[in-house]
Amino acid sequence: MVPSGQVAEKQEPPELGQHPELKSWRCLVFYLCFYGFMAQMRPGESFITPYLLGTDKNFTQEQVTNEITPVLSYSYLAVLVPVFLLTDYLRYKPVLVLQGLSYISVWLLLLLGDSVLHMQFMELFYSLTMAARIAYSSYVFSLVCPARYQRMAGYSRTAVLLGVFASSVLGQLLVTVGRVPFSTVNYVSLGFLTFSLVLALFLKRPKRSLFFNRAAPARHGASPSELDRMNPAPSQPADAKPGRAPLGAWRDWTLVRMFRELGDHLRLPQLRLWSLWWVFNSAAYYLIVYYVHILWNVVHPTTDTSSVYNGGADAASTLLGAITSFSAGFVKIRWALWAKLVIAGVTAVQAALVFLMYSTSSIWLCYVAFVLFRGAYQFLVPIATFQIASSLSKELCALVFGVNTFFATVLKTIVILIVADKRCLGLPVRSQPPGLLAGELPSSVCSVCNVQSVSRTWGRSGENTSAPSAWKQRPSCSSSTSCTS
Repeated sequence: MVPSGQVAEKQEPPELGQHPELKSWRCLVFYLCFYGFMAQMRPGESFITPYLLGTDKNFTQEQVTNEITPVLSYSYLAVLVPVFLLTDYLRYKPVLVLQGLSYISVWLLLLLGDSVLHMQFMELFYSLTMAARIAYSSYVFSLVCPARYQRMAGYSRTAVLLGVFASSVLGQLLVTVGRVPFSTVNYVSLGFLTFSLVLALFLKRPKRSLFFNRAAPARHGASPSELDRMNPAPSQPADAKPGRAPLGAWRDWTLVRMFRELGDHLRLPQLRLWSLWWVFNSAAYYLIVYYVHILWNVVHPTTDTSSVYNGGADAASTLLGAITSFSAGFVKIRWALWAKLVIAGVTAVQAALVFLMYSTSSIWLCYVAFVLFRGAYQFLVPIATFQIASSLSKELCALVFGVNTFFATVLKTIVILIVADKRCLGLPVRSQPPGLLAGELPSSVCSVCNVQSVSRTWGRSGENTSAPSAWKQRPSCSSSTSCTS
């Protein structure tokens, strides 16, 4: 005879509460996308360099190029790993609030600071905002079920790109059409950033995260503590006191196990190929982005603020990047066969565009070259993302992109230290292309030569090019772009 409570349990409709959940999900998506859009509304960002070099601040090009801008890369390298770990440990929202506070600090220092030291602190706070961008891209996937990951990735990326585009267009209209001074545009940016901080305060804080706050597995309704008692780990007796880690327990930490697994996966040629591209090309890309506004001011020095079209160039490059990134998803070729050639060709085009930017005396050619350079980079980013993530678990995928980003930051910092820092070469911006291209050309050489030779070495050792068993057992995260953002 079955107890009446169990009968009631069985007769309960399984879809109960589905409609309120769907409605709540839609509201959450709208709020997150609105926040992502507003957080990008910084119309004065495209005009920071002419603002620093203009009559408002009166810094010299040497100070901006060799003393202020290098601090951004140094501080970003210092805060990248701590912010990444804190993002997961604190479950995203506190880091988003920290990002909002850092943005406000950036613009307050920009408006009120009057010394090189103030601007160096501004770069420090800006590096915090850059490191904290991972919080938003990770946060949006922590509140929805895996079935909605792909849609969530599309919505959040669209909101961010629209925010960047609208911000650049608004800034250009204020400067060119409205003839608004750079200082006033920066006050407008400060207002938008204050509003986005208020929005961040009302974000829902997730209950789980990727590494430190993982959902504990439960079987047959048993609590984790019951499962631990029924199936104690080999290194921990069943009667051991909870909370006291056994000797050598660090070997079972999530990150440690994932690093060991990552070492096993490095034998895969495609993973090495696209990771090398990611490291070298990302380093070169951000080197160009850091210094291109200074270059534009050198090519087209002017006191007429209405003739500065930095915002238009940023808007056009964002739009082209969105188009090429979207179109990359429809490219159907055998990447295992043609990847090296595509990487080499696109990288060669990027190198030629960099040379054009740094050799031309026409500001319009400089703008066009930058737009095309950025579009070429954004074309390969989703392809590299898919090729790296297609057969990795979500956690391992996030670790691979984190490691790639860290090495790209190290490479970028070394180049800036040698080429731009006044304590080393301290070259003016026009003399920097050989150092910047040091990040471009090795990616072509490595993709064509190094990876192929390494693959042959593994083939001769009997490993073949097939994936290890651990790789095959991992669920694919290609459909879940949470690991790629």
